[in-house]
Amino acid sequence: MHLETARLTIRPWSHDEADRLLDIQSRLEVVKWLGDGEPVLMKDLDEAHARIDRYTERSATPPLGFWAVEVRESGVVAGSVILLTLPNADDGEVEVGWHLHPDSWGHGYATEAATAVIQHGFDAGLPEVYAITHTTNERSQAVCRRLGFDDLGVMEKWYEEESRVYRTTPERWADRA
Repeated sequence: MHLETARLTIRPWSHDEADRLLDIQSRLEVVKWLGDGEPVLMKDLDEAHARIDRYTERSATPPLGFWAVEVRESGVVAGSVILLTLPNADDGEVEVGWHLHPDSWGHGYATEAATAVIQHGFDAGLPEVYAITHTTNERSQAVCRRLGFDDLGVMEKWYEEESRVYRTTPERWADRA
């Protein structure tokens, strides 16, 4: 998969970028928002390479995937954007997500990348897309609001801990502007 936006290229991670992935995934300020339980920091380049292989595997069934978000002007990978089936999904529910290096926060990259992959998912026939945030992750919740998602409130459904849940449908997405 390869998508272009005004400023970004969304594409598979490359093993040449393992250093950058390690830099992103070894930061508490990034990984504390991912998944359940205590944050698990990436430890070394071997783990980064293994993760890139896993991202490739998770991207084998379009339109789903786990992709690098590259800033075209600089060539720097800002982070990742995902479109994946939620854990413990009863009906194949799909979530959009993002995690960026702190040096890429505050530039609108998460919103821009998420917009592209959500459209990619709807173009492929997804009936809805969720965004799940930790209840205290105000930055990601702000991205969800900018994306025009409906706030479904706090739930304990796909993850062990409570999450703030957002959702959009193709119809709602088309009307967001």
